[in-house]
Amino acid sequence: MFRSVIKGQRLLAVFLLGVLLFNYPLLALFNRAAEAFGIPAVYAYVFGAWTLVIGLLALVIERSR
Repeated sequence: MFRSVIKGQRLLAVFLLGVLLFNYPLLALFNRAAEAFGIPAVYAYVFGAWTLVIGLLALVIERSR
């Protein structure tokens, strides 16, 4: 039971991190005319943050098994 509580707390933490990463103030920081590897900065940020959240979710779920 203790393990499932820790897993739930970690999943909640990753969710809150995702909410912060996709919230307006951070998205506004990357909404510029700059490019990263030929991709507009906002798109690179969104896909990079999305990849990070998915990777952290996979890590939390697989680690608890």
